Amino acid sequence: MRSTFPTTGTPLGRRLSLAGVLRPHRPSEIWFKPALSAVVAAAPPNLLLLALGRLDLAMYTMAGSLCALYAHHRPYAARARALARVVLGMLAGLAVALVTAALTRDAVVLVAVGALLAAAQRAVCDATRVGPPGHVIPTFVSSAALFLPQTPAGIPGHLALTAGAGAWAWLVCMAPGLIRPHGPERRATAQALNAAAAYAATGGTGDGHAEARAAGYTAVQAAWHSLPAGSGSGARATTRRSLARLLARAEVALAAPADTDPGALRAAARALRGGGRLLPAGVRDTVEGGPPGAWADEGAGADEGAASIAPPAPPRPRLGPLVPLAARTALGCALAGYGSLALGIGRPYWALVTAAALYQANLTLTWSRTVQRVVGNLAGVLLFAAIAPLVHLGQLPLVLFCLALAFGAEALMSRNYWLGTVCVTPMALLITEFAGRQESGALIAERIVDTLVGALLGLLAAVVVTDRRSGDRVERALATADRAREHAARLLAEPAAAPAALDTARRALATALTDLRAAADASAGEWRQRAVPEERVVLAERSGHRTLAATVRRRAARPDRGTRTEDVRS
Repeated sequence: MRSTFPTTGTPLGRRLSLAGVLRPHRPSEIWFKPALSAVVAAAPPNLLLLALGRLDLAMYTMAGSLCALYAHHRPYAARARALARVVLGMLAGLAVALVTAALTRDAVVLVAVGALLAAAQRAVCDATRVGPPGHVIPTFVSSAALFLPQTPAGIPGHLALTAGAGAWAWLVCMAPGLIRPHGPERRATAQALNAAAAYAATGGTGDGHAEARAAGYTAVQAAWHSLPAGSGSGARATTRRSLARLLARAEVALAAPADTDPGALRAAARALRGGGRLLPAGVRDTVEGGPPGAWADEGAGADEGAASIAPPAPPRPRLGPLVPLAARTALGCALAGYGSLALGIGRPYWALVTAAALYQANLTLTWSRTVQRVVGNLAGVLLFAAIAPLVHLGQLPLVLFCLALAFGAEALMSRNYWLGTVCVTPMALLITEFAGRQESGALIAERIVDTLVGALLGLLAAVVVTDRRSGDRVERALATADRAREHAARLLAEPAAAPAALDTARRALATALTDLRAAADASAGEWRQRAVPEERVVLAERSGHRTLAATVRRRAARPDRGTRTEDVRS
């Protein structure tokens, strides 16, 4: 059976192909949320500083405002905690940068500190799975702050500006919860239903069915962990039970695609998009159809399984995959910064940030991001050259263009990284003009050189520092998947096995298979390592999904308890 992922036997030139790297994708379903949040979070602080004649301090308020880009996919309780950690992390990185800048102006030392900060920020963001835009924003802020004139007396005030803007960004991101408190959970469940429908449309066969199945299980697992914690009564618990039943239906579709109506799942997903009932009467009858018995008893099993799932929380850090990425980041940022200094560039942090933004899960993805970054930066420089005459008409146009570019960056980023970078690049150039007007020709030339230096030397670091233990992680993921499958199979062999235990084993197996696919994909994109056990991975996936299907059939055979999905509002 042919693998669905590249193997280490694939020639490096083929794996580093340019095909599809710049192709735009469908936009994120909530692209407008981070885009609007960025504008609303940044506008009041910047306009206030403009009115006070202190736009030179906007760098510090922007540091806090940019925290509004995070955690839009999380339920509001988890979002509140995640955003608070983002703001604190931003303050910590900025504090280190400001203290360093106040103590020394030695560019060699500043680049070294910037590289170490970038590596630490990368490791923390990956360990906590904070999500996009990840470490790039705090790295940009702290690296820029390293090269700003600073005095010890000014540090508390600058940090206070960042903290105040960060608190405002926190409020901006939490405000939608007053209107639609269960919006993120409903959206995650809708995405899971659509992903399950996409797999059901393949019938479990044909080209692309393995990728669709993996995407479906990933979406379902993410949706399970988005459900609010707790049980009992009340609107919160009712919503939890209703969404749990819909997710159980998605799992049925993934295990038995040939017996599933994709249109019914999509109809249920559309119903979740609004603010009304989870399942209007017409949609409910369609969704509750499906294979005989598969939906009728979702209530008890789904509720018992859902009750055991805690709200999303930062997982315990695993040093294995983090160390190579942190080492790549430190080495690449240092090489880029020192390369920029050697060329006499006055802002080496641009090269440093370029290198920091390149590193992905493996070399193949890092190469793709490098191409996207270079193309986006060069196009962004051209855009800056076009708008520079308008920006220099006054400080108000400067602020307004920055806000417009911030919106454009977030609106386009989900289409393709390079499209978002077209707006990020001129925005970063305009931020340098908050402290005073800059000569546009010099800014453009320096940014082009720093982009090329950062990309070339950053990619060199990715080639030099190889994740040699990615194969070990595949082996561990295989062992975990085998244990999960065996445990589920033992429960299936027991006629009196508790439904809740079987549901827990089923979800553990689904999670293990999802992790196995992620580990295999990451390892296949590396080089200079032992070959991925491709055949064992495919066989483990095949047997694991057969066992998953058997657990669904067991649940479908349980007596009908007549439970129905509640009609609840968001």
